[in-house]
Amino acid sequence: MATRRLGRAEVRTPRARGNAASGRRAELLRIAAGQFASHGFAATTVRDIADEAGILSGSLYHHFRSKEEMLDEILRDFLGSLFERFQEIEKEGEGPREVLDGLIQHSFTTIHERPEAVALYQNESGSLSGLPGFEYVDEFSKKIERIWLGALTAGQKSGVFPDDIDVKLNYLFIRDTVWSAVRWYRPGGKYRPETLAAQYLRVLHTGLLAT
Repeated sequence: MATRRLGRAEVRTPRARGNAASGRRAELLRIAAGQFASHGFAATTVRDIADEAGILSGSLYHHFRSKEEMLDEILRDFLGSLFERFQEIEKEGEGPREVLDGLIQHSFTTIHERPEAVALYQNESGSLSGLPGFEYVDEFSKKIERIWLGALTAGQKSGVFPDDIDVKLNYLFIRDTVWSAVRWYRPGGKYRPETLAAQYLRVLHTGLLAT
């Protein structure tokens, strides 16, 4: 049980305190991701994050040793979970087109669910991948790219996709047009991620011209 009662007073047990601390930690990471994405990692201070969270700067150090630790935790969790889901889509897909569609659909879902982390990765990955302790950023990026290229290559070999397309070039087209949606998409706004994916796939597979 999470709590026990003594008369009219409610006492938190260690489990309840642990859950609260975990939730607070996750909220601070979300705020930090938003600050890093909006203002840049280098320009964001611990005070900026604390002010947004409504706490003193010193209180932030009860949860994290530095803003670098926060950045590391955000990126590791984001890239790890994204890669894991992409692997599942690759294994579950009935064919190259289904795999590619699944990758695109999940990308839009990720933009909807984790816009701060997506924007942070888009803005900072290039400058972070070569820094000590952040080598995994480039490693994850290459692993993810191989999954996408694998789907396009398999589709080309099987005749699902035209054999005269440049696989790497079309991957870059798709990657940049999909993930750049994080700059204008607003969760809770007019469009749902399912709508974005459906519209994108329609143009991708059938083109823009009426037939």
